[in-house]
Amino acid sequence: MPEIRVTPEFVIRDHELRWTAVRSSGPGGQNVNKVNSKVCLRWQPFAGRGFTDAWRDRFLRRNRNRINQDGDFLLHCDLHRDQHRNLAEACSRLAKMLRETQHPPKARRETKPTLGSKRRRVASKRRRSETKRMRRSPGLDD
Repeated sequence: MPEIRVTPEFVIRDHELRWTAVRSSGPGGQNVNKVNSKVCLRWQPFAGRGFTDAWRDRFLRRNRNRINQDGDFLLHCDLHRDQHRNLAEACSRLAKMLRETQHPPKARRETKPTLGSKRRRVASKRRRSETKRMRRSPGLDD
């Protein structure tokens, strides 16, 4: 299995990854009962070098449901019928997940509604109110 190059500084070596192949679930005819094509990839995020503490914390917080009690990050892939393609897909997913959490998310800047959006909101409320008023049965006032 090749190493996973997440960034030029951060590379997950093949000895840091463990993977097993199991039978895939779901329909698939005779082939699904004979071939172990589903891949379960395991990686320990605490052992990685080039992985800053802040980056590791963001990754762990975002993917806490994929980490077991032993501290292994688990990733399953049964997208393809071929074991090697599933392994490559799992490795690329892991790299993508790591890249997505590399930088902290941008802080949201509060904005005020524009004058035009305020006017459109009030106008739509008036139209809706008028529609509902017209549906009422005529009362003593009308």
